[in-house]
Order: sequence, then structure tokens, then C-alpha cells
Amino acid sequence: MNIKLFFEAILKFLLGFVLVCLLIFIPANTINYWNGWLLICLLFVPMFISGIFMIIKSPTLLKSRLNAKETEPEQKQVVKLSGSMFIIGFVIAGLNYRFNWIELPNFVIVISSIIFILSYILYVEVLRENVYLSRTIEVQKGQKVIDAGLYGIVRHPMYAVTTLLFLSMPLILGSIISFVIFLVYPFIVVKRIRNEEEVLEKDLKGYAEYKKRVKYKLIPFLW
Repeated sequence: MNIKLFFEAILKFLLGFVLVCLLIFIPANTINYWNGWLLICLLFVPMFISGIFMIIKSPTLLKSRLNAKETEPEQKQVVKLSGSMFIIGFVIAGLNYRFNWIELPNFVIVISSIIFILSYILYVEVLRENVYLSRTIEVQKGQKVIDAGLYGIVRHPMYAVTTLLFLSMPLILGSIISFVIFLVYPFIVVKRIRNEEEVLEKDLKGYAEYKKRVKYKLIPFLW
């Protein structure tokens, strides 16, 4: 086991956990915000399990997933937009609970939780299929085009899955206002995909041919 990578992963995991807790529970002015604890469990328990699995089975993939430093100027804008979306959305959800602005029925929260779990299963499958799946826009040494499994359906299954994951989060938190804020994410994804495909088509051998075989970028039969 790579001890340095292990401690780096644990540190980023704990920092993420603390940050999400602060963004949710401080605006809510209480730790008795059960929607917040539900999201944290759904988000961080499988994240911890998948992280342990990667450090044992695929440390290279884990290392690339921990690297979030973008070099493409356009992608730096995407990261800033995404970060702002999460901060504002989580804070609004906490405030929504604190001041009881709009209360969603429990069945919406249950359905959203199921969608989140199913999406996370697909997320793990995407990680299994593509060992080159970095969080940054880059072409790695020896990288090949992946065209099987979910990549045979759409060219960017990771973004399709994260769209479902992220749009279910504010509903789990019980905030329709935060959901409206998170609706910016599909537009962020479109911006990211356009720039990413330019880089991949230029630097990754066989990607242009892959685009001809798999027509849809994000949503089967639509786009």
C-alpha cells in the first residue's frame, strides 16, 4: 500500500467531510438537521468504501482522482462555477431548514435518495471501466480510448452520472430553492464537455473515430 497516497486520501476525505458539515449545519443553526445527516451518510460512506477499494486495487486511479488542479483556463472557470454552486446551494439548504421557507414532502426525499444511490452505483461502474478517469482535463501517458460498457452508450457517462448525483443532493436536503441553484450544473457540464472533447480529439489517438461510433455525449438519443 502507498502510505503517502493513503494519508493524502484520508486528509482530503476529512477536509471534505468537515467542509460539507460546516456549509450545511452552520446555516441551519443546528446539528439536528436530519436531511443533512442523510446526505452526509449517502455521500461519504460509499466515498470512503470506494476510496479504500481504489487504494488497494487501483492506486493510480485514486491518485488521478485526487488531483483537482486544472491546467486548461476554461476548465478553471468550470471549477470555480461548480464550487460556487455547491457553496451557495448547501448554505441555502441550511437556511431553508432554519427558517422553514419551503418544506418538501418525505416521498421526494426518499425518491431522491434512491436516485442518488443508483447513480453512485453507476459512478463506481464508470470508475471500473475507465482507469484513466482523471478529475482534470488531460491525456495521460499510454491512455487509450474506452468504448465499452457505459462508454458505448454515451461518450461522457461520468458527467451523466454526476448530473443525477448533484441534482438529487438539494432534494435530499429538502430544499427546492437549492435545487434551482443546482440546475446550473448541466450548463457547467456542457461547457466542460465542449472543451474536453477539443483536447481529447487533438491529443488522444482514436478519439475522433470514437466520436463517430458513439453519437451521444451525455443523454442517449438526445444529446
